[in-house]
Amino acid sequence: MTASTAVATAPAKVNVQLVVGGARADGYHDLANVFLAVDLHDRVSATEADTMRLTCTGPGAELVPLDATNLAWRAAELLAAHHGRTAAVHLHIDKDIPVAGGMAGGSADAAAALLACDALWGTATPREELLSLCAELGSDVPFSLVGGAALGRGRGEVLTGLEVGGTFHWVFALADGGLSTPSVYRECDRLRGDRPVPEPDPAPGLAPALRDGDAVALAAVVSN
Repeated sequence: MTASTAVATAPAKVNVQLVVGGARADGYHDLANVFLAVDLHDRVSATEADTMRLTCTGPGAELVPLDATNLAWRAAELLAAHHGRTAAVHLHIDKDIPVAGGMAGGSADAAAALLACDALWGTATPREELLSLCAELGSDVPFSLVGGAALGRGRGEVLTGLEVGGTFHWVFALADGGLSTPSVYRECDRLRGDRPVPEPDPAPGLAPALRDGDAVALAAVVSN
């Protein structure tokens, strides 16, 4: 008998604007993060298996961990625990989103793994529960599940959808090396020193530029 398989995709994203607030007691920072999904996706397949297993192909696949440190692996285990079942599944990631490119490829894999496993296991998890699981996995994972455009508050996981008109075209230039997100935030805190940090808010013209499909107006307020 052929094992059953379910497939899901999730998009890469660009931070149209990322405004970082002060450090919180839980170690995170309050953010105003305007996410925009782009037409670049990873594809995750979930196949019935005797044990948990992860494989990966595509550009940069050799950089992807194939163990429990991978967000997709953790997503499958989290969903299984949520439903009181065993995470016996073979996950395969077909990469197209650049690894360590700041485009939430790992978060996209986690969101796609949740959707694929939910379909494979027939667990029919309500959307709000899926979003809650996403937030446990990481700050960018809820948006990877939702896609489109959204303003992320809190540590980025509290989403409000934004209207987008027209089409925006992006060029991404990837560095030879990656940066650790925690170390970047630590450096941000060091550079700020003891100066007061205002509450994070997106630029006033950003939402209208997205809504109107105005690339010139959007370019004037893009910042990270």
